[in-house]
Amino acid sequence: MTSPAKQKLVIVGNGMAPGRMLEHLLEAAPERFEITIFNAEPRVNYDRIMLSPVLSGEKAYEDIVIHDDAWYEGHGIRLLKGARVTGIDRSAKTVTAADGTVAAYDKLVVATGSGPIVIPVPGHKLPGVVAYRDLDDVEAMLAAAGKGGHAVVIGGGLLGLEAAAGLKMRGMEVTVLHLMGHLMERQLDPAAGYLLERSMEARGIRIITRANTHAIVGESHVEAVRLDDDTEIPADLVVMAVGIRPAAELAREAGIEAGRGVLVDDAMLTSDPDILAIGECVEHRGICYGLVAPLYEMAKVAAKTLIGEEAAYGGSVTATKLKVTGVDLYSAGDFAEAEGREEIVLRDAAAGVYKRLVLESNRIIGVVLYGETADGPWFFDLLKKGTDVTELRDTLIFGQAYQGGAQLDPMAAVAALPDDAEICGCNGISKGTIVKAIREKGLTALAEVRAHTKASASCGTCTGLVEQLMQLTLGDAYSKSAVEPVCGCTDLGHDDVRRLIVAKELKSIPALMQELEWRSSGGCAKCRPALNYYLLATWPEEYRDDGQSRFVNERVHANIQKNGLYSVVPRMWGGLTNPTELRAIADVADKFAIPMVKMTGGQRVDLVGVKKEDLPAIWADLSKVGLVSGHAYGKALRTVKTCVGSTWCRFGTQDAMGLGIKLEKSLWGSWTPAKVKLAVSGCPRNCSESTCKDVGIICVDSGYEIHYAGAAGLDIKGTEVLCHAKTEEETVEIVAALIQLYREQGRYLERIYKWAKRVGEESIKEAVVDDLDKRRALVERFAISQKHAQDDPWAARARGADAHEFAPLYDFAKLEAAE
Repeated sequence: MTSPAKQKLVIVGNGMAPGRMLEHLLEAAPERFEITIFNAEPRVNYDRIMLSPVLSGEKAYEDIVIHDDAWYEGHGIRLLKGARVTGIDRSAKTVTAADGTVAAYDKLVVATGSGPIVIPVPGHKLPGVVAYRDLDDVEAMLAAAGKGGHAVVIGGGLLGLEAAAGLKMRGMEVTVLHLMGHLMERQLDPAAGYLLERSMEARGIRIITRANTHAIVGESHVEAVRLDDDTEIPADLVVMAVGIRPAAELAREAGIEAGRGVLVDDAMLTSDPDILAIGECVEHRGICYGLVAPLYEMAKVAAKTLIGEEAAYGGSVTATKLKVTGVDLYSAGDFAEAEGREEIVLRDAAAGVYKRLVLESNRIIGVVLYGETADGPWFFDLLKKGTDVTELRDTLIFGQAYQGGAQLDPMAAVAALPDDAEICGCNGISKGTIVKAIREKGLTALAEVRAHTKASASCGTCTGLVEQLMQLTLGDAYSKSAVEPVCGCTDLGHDDVRRLIVAKELKSIPALMQELEWRSSGGCAKCRPALNYYLLATWPEEYRDDGQSRFVNERVHANIQKNGLYSVVPRMWGGLTNPTELRAIADVADKFAIPMVKMTGGQRVDLVGVKKEDLPAIWADLSKVGLVSGHAYGKALRTVKTCVGSTWCRFGTQDAMGLGIKLEKSLWGSWTPAKVKLAVSGCPRNCSESTCKDVGIICVDSGYEIHYAGAAGLDIKGTEVLCHAKTEEETVEIVAALIQLYREQGRYLERIYKWAKRVGEESIKEAVVDDLDKRRALVERFAISQKHAQDDPWAARARGADAHEFAPLYDFAKLEAAE
């Protein structure tokens, strides 16, 4: 009896997915198929995920080969190297390669993988610009690295960072440009992204986030990369690692259904029942995968489908691990914030450890680990199995080894420390020194312990330990000072956070949350706006304002009303306007059918009832006549109200309008802890109501009385007299110093009158009135902030900035037309 003829199986592509499929197929049915493989690369199958160690020099190509020539020969497989397939004839059931080779098939597997995304900026075709997908790319990078020089990697994802690390190990100076706010944003949350950035920079790799490549510069070879802000970074080599795109064109041209990738069902069958597809070229249930684990799962199902067994691929939950020696990073599942989800966060700032578990219905759905990743597979197993972790919650974040064990009492752990145990690393203060000082000097407050021992007086990381020591030593006599924390994410108060931002040079929200051991991964609606302000006020030249840490009014630069519409209030310097500005306002009101135009109490015009999507166009029209944002929505200078002063009033002693305009033009722009309102009255009759403002000026014959700390809202309070100034210039200087001191000391949402009561009038007067050097230093710091802040946000958004904020969710006109 003769055996049945073998079916012809043709495979287009020889990557890791078809290689694994062949292993399953040959094990289950070694005699079923006559196999032909078309491989566009001129080599055998190798482990692509190990290209980075080859680039870094930790491995050679021979070390990453999966199937050598002998393996193909031993299994009777015809491997055509360097044979790129150009066409599939489904009617004739043949495949044709670029070199003219034709192969017939009974079953065809498309495994064309993916191609690199190359940003089509000017210069992207220059010699010296390479992608990073295969061994040829690695060899090109190695050739460039052999000459030394500068490498720029565009893209801070997995491949980009691995390429950067490899090139650095090969001796190049490396800069990574990443468009988003933190590295590997698809796999990591901002906290872990910050730690990764810090680790890469410690290796000598420069990281620039929010970097948009404008052009690649050079004549006959790449010389530099130019960013949108005109920064130029020298480059002898540019590596494009911005992402991949499924290589679906071959299948699409053959009439096989494709979306982003080749569409397959759960059996890995395409729209043609004799053609399967696997790997990175595939789109399954709307998802395209770029990691190896899903590809191997597809391969196993495809092998079973080919031999007639029922099998189904249900999609994959993926885990990510960066292949850079010395960087421990693990990510799996969905770690985005959403309603109904909880998180457990562990941070160890000293050890550089960050762990975050995202739970939903008491089951792990997301894992992010940095610094300690040994429990990653265990967490991943719980995630994939959907295990209920209710009984494990108290110790879950500590890992598998702690399950079933008793929790350590933190107080007992501190009590067990020997007297020579170091508590404060910054100042080298031991447990015994602190306890002795508490007992001998009768210290009962943390501030006293700091003053006498310096423990926790520097970075503040050991504050919790010091407080535990105080509680152990004093017992019931210890009463922890009632410092209101910023929010539930931390025990630190606003003042501690501001102090530590400076002491530890924290310059991003992820850095702050990691170093200060925030209990949540990304903060909350209460702390993020405060942290964003503190960082912006502390580092005006380095920190970039995080729009997503602001509420809607400040994100869209207009006040949202109760019906979802907005109000627009242009700035009118000192309450003055002119016919041109008023015509522009009237024209805008008509053009955009704005239902209400109202005069405000701050001597401005309010356009009420504006559609969100109309805001940029309205601002464009107002900008044409010089109108800028009035910041009526922001924690910033709102208005400077004036009377006509000596220019028109017979009682006026000074030019109130002129001074008001000078003050407003010098003070607008920079954010403040809370809103700030000013007024200038031309005489003691106080027509501008200066004595209930945050800052008020009363003009008198001898000069100017400067008042501050008034209120006329929920609280009613008259101002305090700060000082007398002889000239307008001195007045402007003192007010600028006062505002800057408030910016540096104020707690977020704390109005000036509350700040003044808290810190004391004497300390304020000493800094802005009595000590000229301190005053000038405050003014200088304010000027630095203003240099970056006095940029009209309306004009910027009229030019297209943050366009996504103003796009309507639905185009109702199109919907109505469709109906």
